[in-house]
Amino acid sequence: MINKEHLMRDLQLVREKSPLIHNITNYVVTNFTANTLLAVGASPVMAHAIEEVEEMTSIAGALVINIGTLDTPWITSMLKAGKAMHSRGGVIVLDPVGAGATKFRTETAWKIINECHPTIIRGNGSEIMALINADVKSKGVDSSADASDALESAKLLAKQTSAVVCISGKTDYITDGERVEQLNNGSKMQTLVTGMGCTSSSMVGVFAAINPDAFEATLHAMALMGVVGEMAAQISVGPGSLLSNFNDLLYTITPQQLANNVRQ
Repeated sequence: MINKEHLMRDLQLVREKSPLIHNITNYVVTNFTANTLLAVGASPVMAHAIEEVEEMTSIAGALVINIGTLDTPWITSMLKAGKAMHSRGGVIVLDPVGAGATKFRTETAWKIINECHPTIIRGNGSEIMALINADVKSKGVDSSADASDALESAKLLAKQTSAVVCISGKTDYITDGERVEQLNNGSKMQTLVTGMGCTSSSMVGVFAAINPDAFEATLHAMALMGVVGEMAAQISVGPGSLLSNFNDLLYTITPQQLANNVRQ
């Protein structure tokens, strides 16, 4: 079960420490992700130029690699940044966006896993299943599998990679291959806003930058995304207003409100 005292502590620490999070992410979500991290109190940087990623990673609290809009130069930058972060024992979060949709995406995700050794892997059900079973196909960047269907794949992936694995969906699951925690917050309306999943991965990086327990950090980040998404949906008329209300609530939510509203 989630430790609510630790959950509240971590939200406060994010706001106090404002960790620098280096995102090599897709250009569809860059603005939303940056604004969301700013709203929670973190300091985002979006840098993918091969000439600077190694230096940028050296000052970051976490590196988030998102393969949503792949091309070869970006992959080279991802690998360079990931290897540099791993060499100094830093936090790496991988979001294998669209794994299973194409061979290129699945192979790229595994190349990053094998060469950079991510601390945490966060994806939807289909993406996580596709990393274990090449015959699984995802529907573009959307999941065609329930998070619960992917749980056994997530456990296996965690054991194979020594990473904490998070599956997002109607219910979120976090596992290290042995332990499993689930979260039941969130709103279906969040699926209508591009970048919620990608931003969840960056939020995981935020919490992992201030909490050395990767399992607990992932649990806390996903709890925040779910609680705030649920609260925002209650006062929104559609995905447009959700976008605005989500960031406003990230900025204003108190640690006690977060703890009071999390559901497992």
